[in-house]
Amino acid sequence: TELLAPLSGQINAIKVAVGDKVIKGQELISLVAMKMENIILAEFDGEIEKISVAAQDCVHTGQLLIEFK
Repeated sequence: TELLAPLSGQINAIKVAVGDKVIKGQELISLVAMKMENIILAEFDGEIEKISVAAQDCVHTGQLLIEFK
């Protein structure tokens, strides 16, 4: 499964690393859009397989952010 950007903006912080096990509701990424910080949460339990963005990257709606095992 994949996590896609819900809106366009700039990645402020990535709060997980490859190999981390996450639980539903855990903070994954902080995204700044229109001067507001948006916290993207895990929608299910899983393990991080790949992170496709870095802090300060600009992303577009629907862009791949994280892949899960």
